[in-house]
Amino acid sequence: MSVVYMTRQRVKELEEEIRELKTKARAEVAQKIADARSHGDLSENADYDAAKHEQELLEIKIHKLESTLGNVKVIEAKDMPDDNCVYILTTVKLLNKKVNKQVEFTLVSAEEADFEKNKLSVTSPLGKALLGKTIGDVIETKAPAGMISYEILEVKRAIE
Repeated sequence: MSVVYMTRQRVKELEEEIRELKTKARAEVAQKIADARSHGDLSENADYDAAKHEQELLEIKIHKLESTLGNVKVIEAKDMPDDNCVYILTTVKLLNKKVNKQVEFTLVSAEEADFEKNKLSVTSPLGKALLGKTIGDVIETKAPAGMISYEILEVKRAIE
């Protein structure tokens, strides 16, 4: 697996999620398995099979999260240049020239992207188009609705 870039905050969130999965979720699944076993014959026990499958999926998720954390390189906004160029962990205010509406995004790694929180992946088409650009630049990106032009209105270092 390659290096995974994350903020310190996201690393803490993943560590907490793993703790929850290893303690609470494992205990809940173990209880489901025990309850299903108490119903007798395991060869035709759908509840037992479902609980064992849930346990398998849980362990896969834990392993995946631990593997991701094992490859993390923590990045911080203070380590990024403060030169009005767009980098990972910068917040950029854009003008959508097609609909004349302003939007604001913070560029983050793919693992931290969350469109509902305006966290845009640097590997997304728009994120890629923004990297290295500065205030006043106009970029175009392809969207389901066609080509969209954005003008960069403001660039600032993200606050951690």
